[in-house]
Amino acid sequence: MDIFAEFRDTVLAALDTMDLPDGLKTAGVSAEPPRDASHGDVASNVAMVIAKQAGVKPRDLAEGLAAKLSDDPRIEAVEVAGPGFLNMRLSREFWQSRVAEALRAGDAYGRSDMGAGKTMNVEYVSANPTGPLHVGHTRGAVFGDALASLLEFAGYTVTREYYINDGGSQVDTLARSAFARYQQAHGQDVEIAEGLYPGDYMRPIGEKMKAEFGDRFLDMPEEQWLPEVRPFATDAMMDLIRADLASLGVVMDVFFSEKSLYGTGLIEKAIGELDAKGLIYTGVLEPPKGKKPDDWEPREQTLFKSTEYGDDVDRPIKKSNGDWTYFAPDIAYHYDKLQRADELINVFGADHSGYIKRMKAACMALGDGTDRLDIKITQLVRLMKGGEELKMSKRSGTFVTLAELIEEVGSDVVRFVMLTRKNDASFDFDFDKALEQSKDNPVFYVQYAHARVCSLLRRARDEAGLTVPDDATLADADLSRLTHEADLALITKLVEWPRQMRLAAESHEPHRVAFYLYDLASTFHSLWNRGNADLSLRFVKDDDEAETLARLALARACALTISNGLRILGVTPMQEMR
Repeated sequence: MDIFAEFRDTVLAALDTMDLPDGLKTAGVSAEPPRDASHGDVASNVAMVIAKQAGVKPRDLAEGLAAKLSDDPRIEAVEVAGPGFLNMRLSREFWQSRVAEALRAGDAYGRSDMGAGKTMNVEYVSANPTGPLHVGHTRGAVFGDALASLLEFAGYTVTREYYINDGGSQVDTLARSAFARYQQAHGQDVEIAEGLYPGDYMRPIGEKMKAEFGDRFLDMPEEQWLPEVRPFATDAMMDLIRADLASLGVVMDVFFSEKSLYGTGLIEKAIGELDAKGLIYTGVLEPPKGKKPDDWEPREQTLFKSTEYGDDVDRPIKKSNGDWTYFAPDIAYHYDKLQRADELINVFGADHSGYIKRMKAACMALGDGTDRLDIKITQLVRLMKGGEELKMSKRSGTFVTLAELIEEVGSDVVRFVMLTRKNDASFDFDFDKALEQSKDNPVFYVQYAHARVCSLLRRARDEAGLTVPDDATLADADLSRLTHEADLALITKLVEWPRQMRLAAESHEPHRVAFYLYDLASTFHSLWNRGNADLSLRFVKDDDEAETLARLALARACALTISNGLRILGVTPMQEMR
């Protein structure tokens, strides 16, 4: 359990026993770690939030609460600081008991019911089906997948979704690129025309077309073969993308085709919903950014009043020739998603940041006016090797692919390292550091902590001759033997896990998981290394089975917490490392 949520409830319960007016608003009351660790273990602003409502001085209210809380056996001391902040110092016995709680919870340690089963749709990657996934897509894939797992850990019912952009002109370009490779597969000397996709990844698609269709298309005019080649090439490219995602450990629940929006009435229905709310009109937009380009001329268009929901300008949904703009099917797609989920998250690349306001406006207008869509941007990634930026790819000719990245360092490294920066911060992926076996390589450092515990348990069994019990039995160890400041520092870090997961899920920030795991691993390694010089801190003691079991319980609680966190990130908890 999140001890800070637990002590917030304790503070509010103490407040209820005081002679105060009814109906006090407590939403702003918090219990959290103090900024200065010397001030205690839990700090609360309760008196500052409640005093004015209750008609009392904050410090007087805080002192009354302190008197009541001091009777709680979990609390060693309560102090009133400044104008009325409550600082609580928890008992050693309370901290020790948290180890047992973690062991008894096992894989559920840190889980919460924050989401209360609400449905959450997380759309990520959604790359155009015109080539293999590149390193930029990789960051979005890693972030989106870890976020989906984090939300599941927090009690949401999550759908992982990929939107296939197969309704635009780029799919025609893909089909023509595949046809050129089809001709080459038949031995024809065909150059890849400018504007087509030149990468070698197109060659297998041409070979597949030859195997599927023989020479049937060779003498056909384009208007005859294009309708058949277009879906074939798209499906072949999506097979490649699915394989790339699978190599990264990403499996989507839904692949939604843009083409499925056309001819079904869904676009018309979504726009009709907006029209019924008075949000569709015919008008003329101002020149872009207040400037008039030489080729700009005013023309009437069908517009969506997105400015009523925070956008900078109203947005066209239909061109002057009657065709839908690219924004119309996107509105329809999100209209469909809003029918399927309580909340939506879109993970966009940096080049889509200008799209945020219009899409959020559309979702608010289609819903009940509440903000049910969160859009996360993943910034650019630079690949570094030998101190220089790496740009070229053997496979694509222009960019480094996801498959090449994984082949170089492995999926675990890619996923963890990609999450060591906040998603909207630019990021340098250094191949050399990613493969180091040192503290500077975060994935190695965290996996090594888990492997060390596994090794420790094996050694306790094989060398010390102990029958190492399961987690439930370890939870019954005499944890009062864990008295050293280094033990308590590790326990304190261990106990932060549920709160950190709540904060990460609330903010939609899975990088917090990676940060926490690194800190926990660092604290564990520090205790381990201190045991090299101080025999009293060693985990296995041949002459003291009771303390050995207590220390094994602490180590195992750390390992299961690391394991829980790594699974959220999609990284393997290693049993041993060479």
